[in-house]
Amino acid sequence: MYQERVLSGMRPTGRLHLGHYHGVLKNWVKLQSEYPCLFFVADWHALTTAYDETETIERNTWEMIIDWLAAGIDPSQATMFIQSRVPEHAELHLLLSMMTPIGWLERVPTYKDQQERLEHKELSTYGFLGYPLLQAADILIYRANRVPVGEDQVPHIEFSREIARRFNHLYGREPNFEEKAREAVKKLGAKRARLYEELRVRYQQEGDKQALERGHALLEETQNLSLGDRERLFGYLEGQVKMILVEPEALLTEASRMPGLDGQKMSKSYNNTITLRENAESVTKKIRTMQTDPARVRRTDPGEPERCPVWQFHLVYSDEGTRQWVQQGCRSAGIGCIECKHPVIDAVLKEQEPMHERAQRYLDDPTLVRNIVADGCERARKLAQETMRDVREAMGLNYT
Repeated sequence: MYQERVLSGMRPTGRLHLGHYHGVLKNWVKLQSEYPCLFFVADWHALTTAYDETETIERNTWEMIIDWLAAGIDPSQATMFIQSRVPEHAELHLLLSMMTPIGWLERVPTYKDQQERLEHKELSTYGFLGYPLLQAADILIYRANRVPVGEDQVPHIEFSREIARRFNHLYGREPNFEEKAREAVKKLGAKRARLYEELRVRYQQEGDKQALERGHALLEETQNLSLGDRERLFGYLEGQVKMILVEPEALLTEASRMPGLDGQKMSKSYNNTITLRENAESVTKKIRTMQTDPARVRRTDPGEPERCPVWQFHLVYSDEGTRQWVQQGCRSAGIGCIECKHPVIDAVLKEQEPMHERAQRYLDDPTLVRNIVADGCERARKLAQETMRDVREAMGLNYT
């Protein structure tokens, strides 16, 4: 039984917008106080569709990390790192590729969808075909059991689960398992080791489920065990062999309700965004000039909020009283469109104010960001190296 752990990542697209905040980052901020979290910049993933446009990756990476910090990601609670700075991702991806059927990759729903959507790009590459496997390696290398995703990404998590199951089926019978488990028992200390052995016998010979629960509790409260030894002891207690890779679960997140300035989904490709750290003058101008209900040609014309992109912002930012004021005032022509936009402007600026404050210290001293990422890469790599030791050993590649 592995520790609860959350993993999520983003491709480095540069400055993030309010759609990213409401769709992803608000959830990350919540999760970091509930679980050990790892958040990473998926810079290798950027190459799967933009392998010929690499000049902006580094700049976009640092801009994006500052936006994470501005949004409230706390480096004392969450580990932030860059994918390519942890080369074990690539090693696990390579080893998994040896046992992954090509048909599994071709049936991932986004494979054909993206090829059609990005038909102007040459995507008949191994990297593009194999990116779901790299994504699986990103998750499995940390034995993360929870991955926050929207419904459209659930097939990728199921693919990762299938890869973990196939790997464990092929390689999960660890050589000399019992010998290693007995060595791990000694690390419990004499008193706990005796209790552990007693509980193990009671469960395996008598089926005493209370003994199993007490055994689990004993291991959970023992702090000085490596993940590998901990897993061996759980398996030894339960009469099982060690399973190398953990099957992740999708942690479903609500779809973002954040619209763009034109009523479509907020996206850089639609040029309808407000960035997290955009200055107040620009935000005010963008919202003041938003399109409204086309039926309201004159101030005295009644309108219909459901046809107006500004109403979609009220659904995100306004309380019930303000929404009722908008509904009544718009339909009766009691308020004008500029009047209707003022509460939205105020709410967006209020939301962004702490983001600007958090970001400023990192803009003033960029070495702070570099140090946070360096520490995060070091912590992430230690976890990844531990998994890879078990993977290599299970596959007969440790050469000790």
